Amino acid sequence: MTRGPWGCAVAPVAGLATGVLGSVLLAAAWRACDVGVNGAANGLALIFYGAVLAGAAAVWWGLLIGYVGRWNLTVALAGGAVGTAVMIWIFVALLQVPHGYRC
Repeated sequence: MTRGPWGCAVAPVAGLATGVLGSVLLAAAWRACDVGVNGAANGLALIFYGAVLAGAAAVWWGLLIGYVGRWNLTVALAGGAVGTAVMIWIFVALLQVPHGYRC
């Protein structure tokens, strides 16, 4: 099996893990700032945002493992990890204070 099809196996798992981690971090930031009424009030938004982040991360990992991984798997894994960290950082930085609320 070549490394190209590995992108199809790794991408959904890595995307889901990225979406869950981003949602957990965003929920913690919202909880610290008392955003929303309670934890259940933010649940639908967190599910939606987490799904968007998971989709973007799955595409990122699929491209890297599927294409770059054919030539150098180490570079593909490092690029995936760095890209995931940047996505989560931007995700939490943009959404931690909805509607201009400052904590």
